[in-house]
Amino acid sequence: MSTSIERVFFFTLLTLATLAFVGLLNVFLIPIFWAVTFAILFEPMNDRFAAGLGGRGALASGVTLLGIVLLILVPLALLGVAVATEASALMAAIERGEVDTGAPVRWVREHAPVVIHYVEGLGVDVEELRGRLSSFALVTGQWVASNALQIGQNTVQFFIGVALMLYLLFFFLRDGHGIVDRLIRILPLGDARERHLFERFSSVVRATVKGTFVIAAVQGAIGGVAFALLGLRGAVLWGVVMAIASLLPVVGPGLVWLPAAILLLTTERIIAGLVLIFVGVVLVGLADNLLRPVLVGRDTRMPDYLVLLATLGGLALFGITGLVIGPLIAALFITLWEMFEESYGDREAERSATRAEAESVEDAAGDG
Repeated sequence: MSTSIERVFFFTLLTLATLAFVGLLNVFLIPIFWAVTFAILFEPMNDRFAAGLGGRGALASGVTLLGIVLLILVPLALLGVAVATEASALMAAIERGEVDTGAPVRWVREHAPVVIHYVEGLGVDVEELRGRLSSFALVTGQWVASNALQIGQNTVQFFIGVALMLYLLFFFLRDGHGIVDRLIRILPLGDARERHLFERFSSVVRATVKGTFVIAAVQGAIGGVAFALLGLRGAVLWGVVMAIASLLPVVGPGLVWLPAAILLLTTERIIAGLVLIFVGVVLVGLADNLLRPVLVGRDTRMPDYLVLLATLGGLALFGITGLVIGPLIAALFITLWEMFEESYGDREAERSATRAEAESVEDAAGDG
């Protein structure tokens, strides 16, 4: 009796202490999550550095960390400054009337008035629609600029989060294998199941990041270069907007390049508009179809509709971090239910077979 009481008291205390500790770290969960994510992504590189440096894990982790800062964080910071600058310049140009965003409506009125009459017949105010088209670029630019400038407005909080992420990332890179081995020893699911869960966790993180952020960056870069070569304002800004649109399921970068192509066509820049359509359909569109099988493969092993729902749910709950957390939760959900089926589904089938065999023996005995 006393042993049972001690066990209940111990597990109650363990649960309360764990919940209290998680609550204590609640403010820092996002930096911790991204530190774990980067550690998983760059684990193979860190292992190669460690092997090349004679097993000196701390030095290898430092080199990997420096590479992450120089190759990812610094370019992202410079990109944020460029986006904020271009967004401000574009908003000023639109307010001064230097960008004629009402050209598509005027072109339709001149060349296809029947469309205007049909639309007005549906109760749509064409002039109001024209005003909305004029404000679309302005609103988009303001949204991107405000989010880019938000980092500057919360400089201290932002740099504390980044510094904490980098600090934790160093130790996750250096001690990652040991941490995983210890968790496998502690968790009571059985070593095989736990290793399967950790492998699933890692594969989904890698697949999600490669299948979203890398492809989005490629599509945004292609679109931004096309905008710059065609002489459109805010090439960096719209390239980033296309990358963001690429992250959103169903929407895609066409939300940006298609209105821009229409604007070019209706302002008598026919060749430029056709070139942009070609770039959008062929280069930007095919980038996803060509790169996703190479970068992702079948690591997620989830239906597309489930990936879509998980991504949208993750975005709604966690913001940009939800692009990774959403599919991860869905993958772990599927994996755990697969384990349940393997462990208990077979047992139930065996019981049913045993019962059927027993019943057949009884029937045979009764007949005899």
